[in-house]
Amino acid sequence: MTESDLSRLRGRAENGDRDAVDELIELAGELGDMDELRRLADQGNATAADQLIELAAERGDLGVLHQLAESGNRTAADQLVESATEHGNLEELRWLADRGNSDARDQLVELTGE
Repeated sequence: MTESDLSRLRGRAENGDRDAVDELIELAGELGDMDELRRLADQGNATAADQLIELAAERGDLGVLHQLAESGNRTAADQLVESATEHGNLEELRWLADRGNSDARDQLVELTGE
């Protein structure tokens, strides 16, 4: 896809063409374009947010997952809990538990007996 094609696709998406939005999300996911996924997720697109979370988790990009979790995205928080549990990262689990994440709290109890 040329830059011109991508620009037209973005224009269609910005004008409310849902097919264009879906196409952008699919393309960004295939290309690993986290910036494009972030832009679409920031516009409230849940599918883009899910793709962004999946890509961030695959890459181990905890910063993106933190940002999304802090903004209330439960799926991102779940990914952080899973990652922290797998790596025995008690600090991460405490951070999540302190923000009300019951799964993180449960994992802390299981791992430490706290």
